[in-house]
Amino acid sequence: THFHYGADKYIASMANMLKFPNNILNNGGRLRTFLDVGCGVASFGGYLLASDIMTMSLAPNDVHQNQIQFALERGIPAYLGVLGTKRLPYPSRSFELAHCSRCRIDWLQRDGILLLELDRVLRPGGYFAYSSPEAYAQDEEDLRIWREMSALVERMCWTIAAKRNQTVIWQKPLTNDCYLGREPGTQPPLCNSDNDPDAVYGVNMEACITQYTDHDHKTKGSGLAPWPARLTSPPPRLTDFGYSVDMFEKDTETWRQRVDAYWDLLSPKIQSDTIRNIMDMKANMGSFAAALKEKDVWVMNVVPADGPNTLKLIYDRGLMGAVHSWCEAFSTYPRTYDLLHAWDILSDVSKKGCSEVDLLLEMDRILRPSGFVIIRDKQRVVDLVKKYLKALHWEEVGTKIDKDSDQDSDNVVFIVQKKLWLT
Repeated sequence: THFHYGADKYIASMANMLKFPNNILNNGGRLRTFLDVGCGVASFGGYLLASDIMTMSLAPNDVHQNQIQFALERGIPAYLGVLGTKRLPYPSRSFELAHCSRCRIDWLQRDGILLLELDRVLRPGGYFAYSSPEAYAQDEEDLRIWREMSALVERMCWTIAAKRNQTVIWQKPLTNDCYLGREPGTQPPLCNSDNDPDAVYGVNMEACITQYTDHDHKTKGSGLAPWPARLTSPPPRLTDFGYSVDMFEKDTETWRQRVDAYWDLLSPKIQSDTIRNIMDMKANMGSFAAALKEKDVWVMNVVPADGPNTLKLIYDRGLMGAVHSWCEAFSTYPRTYDLLHAWDILSDVSKKGCSEVDLLLEMDRILRPSGFVIIRDKQRVVDLVKKYLKALHWEEVGTKIDKDSDQDSDNVVFIVQKKLWLT
């Protein structure tokens, strides 16, 4: 957290360093998705919400203990994770800015592999804001680290966008020109052409630079609309999946109608300001989250690891999320989400040979007392859940037979609420 004059003034100072209009860090909506590494209790991400910036606040359970639990209890998007040996669960080119304020990470270790992982998830022209003694202290050890880090990022083709007091902000290039112009044998190397920068679940990090595709190189940027138009504009990476603009627009409208129907069922049970942290357990293109834009909530969009990796479309819409396999526990603390949306996820888990009951227990672990689960699945799944309502201390809120589309016609919407109970 370490902001001497408060996170709000620190954020305004960064915007001023980058010469953004009115000292607002979103730069007219061009900057929307941030990654805060070693985030503490997520004050940086919390204060950015007022600027329409969504920050994935990331920290491990380390000597500072349960910071992510505290962040989620503040209603700030946060994820329990670590820069270690595996890739972060985010696709390439997901974030406009990565941030480290005294984040206790040795960026020089293992040939700069952790810095190269940040490079992978930064968009073309993205920023890395680094506030640490190495950026300003004059003792011998800090100067050595600064020299070595400066040399590393220069070889990575990053340039200094601004430097003031304790903060330096580096910028990633917009094109491949610098990468291709490096001397032969320069370290770190470029990644091999068979290295998929969007494959993340359980994939080891590599100490190499991810080049842009020919399309991105030519367009000199990500081609994204500013926020809030970004939310409903067809993402440029739709074509990676063979999806059409018409499919995208229909999906957006379908989920708008579904969310309206959910709220009709939920409204009698929801008290003011009781729902803040929401998880969509099978987010597809993120249209469920997009339909909630006018509500004072945020959504963790989870894309199952064994399906199409549509998470890059979700980030291209200015939303947040992570790749995950629901055969395993989700990386969060108990009782951290107010509402879970489970569309076909119990059926999917069963097809993979994993336990539906285990997943129900994991959902119960994640869900806060008095929180809700919206299950949209086959009647068989709803009947299974009903068998366990008493054991889970859940109670039925409402049921609706789904008739909104041919593809989903045999689904049932079943909403339950977790009771507050004591042993």
